[in-house]
Amino acid sequence: MGAIYQPCRFSSLLLIIFAWMFINLGKPTKAAGIFQPSKWTLAHATFYGDETASATMGGACGYGNLFVNGYGTDTAALSSTLFNNGYACGTCYQMQCYQSKACYAHVSYITITATNICPPNWSEASDNGGWCNPPRAHFDMSKPAFMKFAQWNAGIVPVMYRRVPCARRGGLRFSFQGNGYWLLVYVMNVGGGGDISSISVKGSKTRWISMSHNWGASYQAFAALGGQALSFKITSYTTKQTIFAWNVAPSNWAAGLTYSTRVNFS
Repeated sequence: MGAIYQPCRFSSLLLIIFAWMFINLGKPTKAAGIFQPSKWTLAHATFYGDETASATMGGACGYGNLFVNGYGTDTAALSSTLFNNGYACGTCYQMQCYQSKACYAHVSYITITATNICPPNWSEASDNGGWCNPPRAHFDMSKPAFMKFAQWNAGIVPVMYRRVPCARRGGLRFSFQGNGYWLLVYVMNVGGGGDISSISVKGSKTRWISMSHNWGASYQAFAALGGQALSFKITSYTTKQTIFAWNVAPSNWAAGLTYSTRVNFS
C-alpha cells in the first residue's frame, strides 16, 4: 500500500503546482521600469513671462533654448517642494484647471514638462503672493501653456495634476560642457519618468566613473576623459530602471556640442 500511496500524493502535488502556474501566469504583470501615472492631486498654477515664452528659456534645469531642445512652451517652473533639488527636472504632468470661472470648459487637460524652479518669496504670505513657498505644491507655467486652459487675467487658478510618462521622440541627448579634465553633462529628452537619479561615464580607456549631481539636469565627473570615446550608464530616479548608451561621443568630443543617442526610458 505504501508503494501505491506515495506516487498518488506526488501526482496530486504536481496537479496543484500546474494549477497555480496556470492561474498566476495568466494574470497581467507590471513590466519592470515602466512609469505609471500617479493619482490626481490638488495644487495651484500661475504663469510668468509673456506670450513669447522668452522668459522661460534657460532655467534652473539647464535645458537652454527650449525650442531647439524639444520642450517648446508647454513648460513650468516647480515650487521647491516639487523641484526636489533638481531631480524633478524633465518630469511631465497632466494638469486640469479646477473649479474656477477662469477655466476653459472645452479643455480637459494639458501636459507640461518641468524645466525650472519657482523660488520661495518669503516677503509674501504663502496664500497671498508667496505661491511657491514650502510646503505648497505649485506650478508657475509659461504664459502660452497657462492660456491653453485658463484666462490669463485670472493670475492664479486651482488645478488638479498628476505625474505622467514623458513621451519623447528619439533617444537621450547629452549636452557637453567642461574640458578634458572636467566633464559637465546636461541630460535632455528623457522619456518614461523623465527624471535621472544617477549617471556614470566610461571612457574608451577607463572603467565606469560615477558622476556627481551638479544641479538641475546636470552631472559632472572630475576625470581625464579627453581624447576618449564616451559611454554612459543612466538610472531613472522614479523607476530605478538603468539603461546604457554606448559610444555616445567620439574621441574628439568637444564642449558646447550635444550628442544624441538611440536609447531612452519607456
